[in-house]
Amino acid sequence: MKSRFEGNILGFIGVNILAAIITLLTLGIATPWAMCIKYRWEIDNTTIDGKRLQFIGTGGDLFVHYIKWWVLTIITFGIYGFWLYINLIKWRVENTEFIN
Repeated sequence: MKSRFEGNILGFIGVNILAAIITLLTLGIATPWAMCIKYRWEIDNTTIDGKRLQFIGTGGDLFVHYIKWWVLTIITFGIYGFWLYINLIKWRVENTEFIN
């Protein structure tokens, strides 16, 4: 099994600048959308065993989960924060698929 990443430094810088601008201009409210932009760039530039990956998640979908996860983290005094990151990874993987 051979994996390849085809992104470049200019794409990386551009995506991160765009995500930072979105996050800053919305005072963090649009963070899930910024995260999806970064995930999409990373995943869409990845090939595994000759098959290209595609990220199909949306900022709106992540936003709903994001609010729920942060509320749970707050009401459990931070304990749920350990699961928050795991759930974010699960969501990201569930929203990744092969194109061909």
